[in-house]
Amino acid sequence: MANETTYCNYIKNLDKNNVHKIYHDTQYGYTLDSDNELFGRLILEINQAGLSWNTILNKQDNFRKAYSNYSIKTIANYDDKARTRLLNDTGIIRNRLKINAVIYNAQIIIQIQKKFGSFQSWLDNNHPKTRDEWVKLFKKTFKFTGGEITNEFLMSTGYLKGAHQKNCIIYEKILKENPKWNTN
Repeated sequence: MANETTYCNYIKNLDKNNVHKIYHDTQYGYTLDSDNELFGRLILEINQAGLSWNTILNKQDNFRKAYSNYSIKTIANYDDKARTRLLNDTGIIRNRLKINAVIYNAQIIIQIQKKFGSFQSWLDNNHPKTRDEWVKLFKKTFKFTGGEITNEFLMSTGYLKGAHQKNCIIYEKILKENPKWNTN
């Protein structure tokens, strides 16, 4: 078992108040049981494309507020007025393609929920898959979900291993809490 001073290489020298360290220790690789929270993580991953993760972590509260606390149902019904509001919100990433993808993906998740009961059930129903199989499925199902976005979304929500090195104390914690890691 790893000792308390052992962390993933990219995080081990960061101050405990660093946004990456906090995310690493409290969110990265942990399972999410709420469809809205799963969708919120997807929103963050989509918006990170081409930018630093630090930028997204520093704006995550702004994203939650701007995107109606990640309410899939509310976002699926966003109209042109809501799009304009988001494009003018300096607290988030103001990219028309990303905003449109988020709204479209919310509409798709509503359809998934009708068919599978929840977004989480759809993910669970498709688990386990290889990274490449997941990427193919996400590209077929959603917009703005290329290989890196899909990979990070799935690692950050516990569907794919790789969020933590095996000698990291967080890895051990997640391994105990996440039965999915025993099958992928």
